[in-house]
Amino acid sequence: MNKFFSPALAIDLGTANTLVYMKGKGIILREPSVVAVKNNRRDVLAVGAEAKRMIGRTPGSIIAVKPLKEGVIADYDTTEIMLKYFIKKASLNRMPFSINPKVLICVPCGITEVEKKAVEEAARSAGAREAYLIEEPMAAAIGAGLSVYEAKGSMIVDVGGGTTEVAIVSLGGIVQAKSLRIGGNHMDEAIVEYIKDNHNMVVGETTAEQIKMKIGTAFNMGKNEEMEIRGRNLVNGMPCSIVIETKDISEALVEPCKKIVMAIKQVLEQTPPELSADIIKQGITLTGGGAMLSGLNRLVARETGMPVMLSKEPCDAVVIGAGLALEELDKNKSLYSYTMQET
Repeated sequence: MNKFFSPALAIDLGTANTLVYMKGKGIILREPSVVAVKNNRRDVLAVGAEAKRMIGRTPGSIIAVKPLKEGVIADYDTTEIMLKYFIKKASLNRMPFSINPKVLICVPCGITEVEKKAVEEAARSAGAREAYLIEEPMAAAIGAGLSVYEAKGSMIVDVGGGTTEVAIVSLGGIVQAKSLRIGGNHMDEAIVEYIKDNHNMVVGETTAEQIKMKIGTAFNMGKNEEMEIRGRNLVNGMPCSIVIETKDISEALVEPCKKIVMAIKQVLEQTPPELSADIIKQGITLTGGGAMLSGLNRLVARETGMPVMLSKEPCDAVVIGAGLALEELDKNKSLYSYTMQET
């Protein structure tokens, strides 16, 4: 192997999870976006899956940090640590003689220039030789197999952990888009609050996520499942357990789901008539982990009157799309925001 080989990586830097795609190899890393540090913030104890297992279980001297909030960097230093770890694990461990990689990073379409700059600086500090940015809805549309380079409209709704990206794409660009800072994490928070308000019990975010995945629904079709959950009683402070039902979780998820539907409607209302005709025929494609919420596709279909499909690999669509774009990067550099160059 040439010792000067430089890998090219596409990174879906998500609020909940980070996925890395290596050119020529596909997805090679999938880890939670979590870093465990001592409370002095200098000593890193764990990153990724190992750090996530520490959430809610750490002593006072250890903090489990989620450095990205609502799709953007909330803790710069910790994001840099996390990126450096993922880049090293993805590239150097597989390519022991490689130099710093070329990186394509996915970002929400609604972020500010300052927020973009933070991603650039974090990538530079993490060791990227060159870095490009691609907007998440475009990457999701490519990954979902939509005809993004043709002269017809395609609608993508990417429901991530911290944001929901709604966009109309055509001819390789985004025609109309809206970035909503609501996603799967906010659904979990809504479940936590509902149980607290209605059952006087506190549960952690990991439990809330498990509830959402097992019995949660955005569109209750009359099927009612039950799940026993454990937490802490607010009245006496003691550990307790209760049985919660699908109808309860459906009620808890009304507000975040309603906001997602409203964002979709707003984008549709601003779409040029010619592209609207294409979308009526082709329908709306959902991607992202949050899109896997039971009944969300039915809710969107009912509220918009359009066919709604869940992409084949919803959790991986963004990084797959970014990876496919990475494969063609040298031919299509003008399509991406170029942020750094080798010095």
